[in-house]
Amino acid sequence: MTRISLGSLLLMVSAAGAGAQTGPNPVKHDPKPTVAAITPADLMSRVYIFADDSMLGREAGTPAHLKGTEYIERELRRIGLEPAGDNGSFFQEFGLETIQPQVTVSVAGEALVQGADYLAFPFVQLPAIGAPFNAENVNVVFGGKLGTPNLVAPDAVVGKLALFLPADGGAGWQFWSRFGPPQYQRYAGAKGLIIAALDVTPTEVRGLLQGEGQMRIAGQGELQKGEIPTMFVSRSAAEKMMGGPVTGILPGAEGKAVTAKGWFGPVPTPAPARNVVALVRGSDATLKSQYVVFGAHSDHDGIRSAVEHDSLRAFNTVVRPGGAEDTGKQPTAQQAGAVRAVLDSLRQAGPGRVDSIMNGADDDASGSMALLELAEFFAKNPARRSLLFVWHTAEEKGLFGSAWYTDHPTVPRDSMVAALNVDMIGRGGPADLQGGGPGYVQLIGSRRLSTQLGTLVEEVNVKGNHGFTFDYQYDADGHPQQFYCRSDHYNYARYGIPVVFFSTGSHRDYHMVTDEPQYLDYEKLAKVTSLIGDVGKTVANLDQRPVVDKPKPDPKGECKQ
Repeated sequence: MTRISLGSLLLMVSAAGAGAQTGPNPVKHDPKPTVAAITPADLMSRVYIFADDSMLGREAGTPAHLKGTEYIERELRRIGLEPAGDNGSFFQEFGLETIQPQVTVSVAGEALVQGADYLAFPFVQLPAIGAPFNAENVNVVFGGKLGTPNLVAPDAVVGKLALFLPADGGAGWQFWSRFGPPQYQRYAGAKGLIIAALDVTPTEVRGLLQGEGQMRIAGQGELQKGEIPTMFVSRSAAEKMMGGPVTGILPGAEGKAVTAKGWFGPVPTPAPARNVVALVRGSDATLKSQYVVFGAHSDHDGIRSAVEHDSLRAFNTVVRPGGAEDTGKQPTAQQAGAVRAVLDSLRQAGPGRVDSIMNGADDDASGSMALLELAEFFAKNPARRSLLFVWHTAEEKGLFGSAWYTDHPTVPRDSMVAALNVDMIGRGGPADLQGGGPGYVQLIGSRRLSTQLGTLVEEVNVKGNHGFTFDYQYDADGHPQQFYCRSDHYNYARYGIPVVFFSTGSHRDYHMVTDEPQYLDYEKLAKVTSLIGDVGKTVANLDQRPVVDKPKPDPKGECKQ
């Protein structure tokens, strides 16, 4: 998440080389029986099970995610927690639907292939592009090259489709930077905009246009639409539309008749969404009707395009130290040499391997298994208030599991005195980010609703000799990463429930197939888990619930950090 200096880069190269492919831990690990105490060995056993390839990336709305939740349920039954889901079960299920492209395009009667020849845009606030196509035998008009002043006159494309070439440069496919709201408004009379940029569009953006990650809770009504239909096409498709090469032709030139119809539509997911909810009943006759919530998300990103594991990790070590937070970065000549050096060191340790499973070991097997570890501890060591454990689903798709749970809670919403969210707590070392180390933890949201809760976390850290140094920089108002709005705690905060978001930060494997169990620091994971448990126990044992002394958000409003 942070930029790195050359000195830090060299340290990371050295660390990656020394760690080789397996990192500090084995690639495979046989699980051992767990104990009531919070231990690195327990957490290692749990994470290696939950983030194993057999879980197929635990994508929400798939049988693979149900398999992951079944493991959590088995453990909860074995440990002895009470079910706190729907109908006396550990589960709370609801429908999800993916938003899939449903567009057909033909040129002079010849059908084009979706994905290879064209991809339409869903609604995107860039601003407000993406809308249904309704063009029947409409001529295409060449609009020119974006980023140049010589574009087609708006009158020439009224009732027609306007085809543009992308701007020059590696980021030319990002047409919105040179084709903003005034241009959209100028061409509002067109039947749609077509940009011949599909060939140079990054894989992750193509995935977005094909519906990957486009999901919502089922039955939410009509899809939001923009102002003008928009699609990417390949260069060859553009030439079919124009009837020949697209170089050298002038804006306003007319091509062939094109039919483009349809847009995006909802399709039910193969399996329901599923939260897991469990309870440790409080020991105080009065306070046990109040709850401290421990939350983490159990889903990750499933299966993605296959890549060579070591090559990706070498590239990210040097060029993208924040993983997916640094998407789009290109290496300098110096960095390219450093990537080769890292890859050479990994190759010395063993052969490469192709990988396509988004295991999500840190994101968020680390948090999910920390909750299981805490559940086993508190089953033997209850607090005065009750402790509610919620494994939310579909966090990666838009915080849907926590939205559903807080909208449909299985205990009274106003009985929740605090919510502790745990997401990515297994890393944060010096090879992961600047300033990282064994005592590094990020805190977000701890004082946004309750000053008392934020102070309590600091006090627990000191009194319990946990030894952490808290990084609050990502909690700053207006921070570009907007982490306060990007994890499950916010759905509790929107109802005025005080929250703390615990994380050890991003790293080179964030949202990559390389986020695997062997790269976690289990000693640190156990320490952070103990801190979170100590905070939760302290809150649960207070005579009075934490005071909310800050303004509460609008539960239906948009989150703003």
